[in-house]
Amino acid sequence: MCNAYEQHVKWIEYVRMMQALELNIPTQQTELDLPQADDIRINQMGPLMRAAANDNAVELTPMNFGLPSDQPKRGPVFNFRSEKRSFADSRRCLVPASGFFEFTGTKYPKTKHRFTLNGAPFMAIAAIWREARGNHPASFAMLTTEPGPDVAPYHNRQVVVLRPQDWAAWIWLTRPEAELLRPLDAGSLAVETVRKGRDDASEATA
Repeated sequence: MCNAYEQHVKWIEYVRMMQALELNIPTQQTELDLPQADDIRINQMGPLMRAAANDNAVELTPMNFGLPSDQPKRGPVFNFRSEKRSFADSRRCLVPASGFFEFTGTKYPKTKHRFTLNGAPFMAIAAIWREARGNHPASFAMLTTEPGPDVAPYHNRQVVVLRPQDWAAWIWLTRPEAELLRPLDAGSLAVETVRKGRDDASEATA
């Protein structure tokens, strides 16, 4: 499952995209609200896009990657299955990302693959968030679905990547969830192997 993503969305690209979609940005927000990161992993902070309290706007706010589990001995919930669930009463949000990672192989380090969205400067991943609880900060989990043809060769699940025209529909849930929380068509995602794992190295020297 997706336990890491990168955030290299440029502020100017973000502003242009939001303007094109006619989505308001709170006037106090700046590029400092969209910090860059090569590898955001579980229990690390990353910026989220969510409905602002006023002005029908979308605000950026930092949150922890991984919801605290209701079971004390379990780790954080970072991927959340979307099928056969209703999110009408959930706090819906988007994770801006320049790419997400999947891993293959059985030996560590595993082979690392980077997925990006074709035809767009960056992607947004459907997610849900929760308020801070006890010592745990406000946090989020990415929603998952069956893999599309671009991801299926690498994993049996994938995060829900929304095209820009669907962002507002998810945040304010103005369309049926089944239309939004599904894999993209073939060729929507580009993939590149950014690190060879030990399995690949073993095959090369065999």
